[in-house]
Amino acid sequence: MKLNLKLFYAVAFLISLFGVLVFLADFGFVQTERSQYLLNGFYFIVLIVGIVATVLRYLENKNQYKNKQKVLVFDIVTVVLSFVIILIHFLEVDSEKNASLFYNDLWIKFAIILTFIREFAELRFNFKRTVLNPAQLFILSFLFIIFLGTLLLMLPKATYNGISFINALFTSTSAVCVTGLIVEDTGTYFTLFGQSIILVLIQLGGLGILTFTSYFSYFFKGGSTYENQLALSDMNSSQKLGEVFSTLKYVLLITFYIETFSAISIYLSLNDSLFKSHGEQIYFSVFHSISAFCNAGFSTLTNSLFETGFKYNYYLQLVIIITFVLGGLGFPIVVNILNYLKYKISLLINFSKLKQTYKPWVLNLNSRITLITTLTLSLVGFIVFYILEYNNTLAEHSGFGKIVTALFGATTPRTAGFNTVEMTTLAFPTLMMILLLMWVGASPSSTGGGIKTSTFAIATLNILSLAKGKSRIEVYRREIADISVRRAFAIISLSLIVIGMGIMLISVFDNEKGLMNIAFECFSAYSTVGLSLGITGSLSMVSKFILIGIMIVGRVGMLSIVIAIFNKVKHKNYRYPTEEITIN
Repeated sequence: MKLNLKLFYAVAFLISLFGVLVFLADFGFVQTERSQYLLNGFYFIVLIVGIVATVLRYLENKNQYKNKQKVLVFDIVTVVLSFVIILIHFLEVDSEKNASLFYNDLWIKFAIILTFIREFAELRFNFKRTVLNPAQLFILSFLFIIFLGTLLLMLPKATYNGISFINALFTSTSAVCVTGLIVEDTGTYFTLFGQSIILVLIQLGGLGILTFTSYFSYFFKGGSTYENQLALSDMNSSQKLGEVFSTLKYVLLITFYIETFSAISIYLSLNDSLFKSHGEQIYFSVFHSISAFCNAGFSTLTNSLFETGFKYNYYLQLVIIITFVLGGLGFPIVVNILNYLKYKISLLINFSKLKQTYKPWVLNLNSRITLITTLTLSLVGFIVFYILEYNNTLAEHSGFGKIVTALFGATTPRTAGFNTVEMTTLAFPTLMMILLLMWVGASPSSTGGGIKTSTFAIATLNILSLAKGKSRIEVYRREIADISVRRAFAIISLSLIVIGMGIMLISVFDNEKGLMNIAFECFSAYSTVGLSLGITGSLSMVSKFILIGIMIVGRVGMLSIVIAIFNKVKHKNYRYPTEEITIN
């Protein structure tokens, strides 16, 4: 009996998987009346099998989900929704009269997605470190999403006039790597279906598909293997093995809350007359909220936020700034800041604690270094941008407008990719400053790219330490670990090698584009920024492939690729005599 049930559950998963593929084909291809009838019949089978599989799990083991109220709620909602949809859409029980709310075909697709999530979560995945190490698994997950996204973008109904493989691959890579470089205009070239695919790719790429799959699996099962936890702890930088899934939970919750709040704020900042309907305005808000938090830089506007009707909307720009800065800080930093604020609030509520001599180390060293570096780079960038562009790109703005636009121009190179000024009109010194800001990028464990603020901070602290004649890097009564210093300089060296090779190769195949334009493109691609001086779409096929490679390397990290290629050497309990090498 149990063997038969296992076989049925396996069939249920395969049917739910085909259900997702079929509804993607339903969206992507033009359907005849007969083909649509057959597809609807298959949807009916998927929902029926999903209901039966869920009910059987509870009948098979009544105590399996006894202490999992959230799973029970999810299953009840899925079963009830599926049952209602079957009644309305397939059995036609007074659908338009009594339940017009659920008569939209999108409800069928939504129910199929819920069914697939439920069946997928029941699968047992074991990450074997002997087969794939975490770095290899991380890289393969990105390559898989990129390839899948390419196929989806090539569906007939994803674009208005079709798209070539190289342009679909470039767009998919740019979305998954949350870069924002485009070869085709997102708003006018892609249909609503195509734009939705790009949006999903941005969300998956910003957080990582393994984050979603691992947490959903844990959510339904309530546990995971030791091997899985080790692999995930390496990928999400958890300090303790027991914190792996709580970290994933925080990542998803923080993402959901910030993106929701940002979408609402964007919606309230918009002028209704710029949109044909409220639905279009809502979609615009959601798209730019997700794109901003994931530091993707994709926009449905042809000229990004420099578009007429948006470039003087300073409230909108401030919302976008806050959103991509929070996304670029990194999830561990945001969680640590929230804990710090919670601690400060508790002190204000409980006055007796204010007099205590012991002060806990709530805001950790990583957060302090990241916040100081981020604020310093943003402040210096703002001042330089404001001074250099005061009589140039800022000339058309008012006093407050100049401040917001300069702040936007100083923070967006930190891998956000939106622009509120015409990039080609910026002064040469401003472009050089933007190159530096793009190279540094966002913070570790964030949705952004670049060498990261902590790497830049460690390199700067090392210089100061050497200048003072110290043999160690000390800051805030802490000593920076040697492994952190070695990683920082490895990342810096590898980044310069990749960017330099990219500039050299593109200069060979597109030498007429100019060195500055090519260098800007390569820095933007590696740091997953998305800012461009306008040459992306006109690059040759070979140069596009080179940029695709740079974007992938920049997103997953060259150091991760090196780790994925080389096998780890076992630690040996000996040390050779130390000898200094002549440096200068």
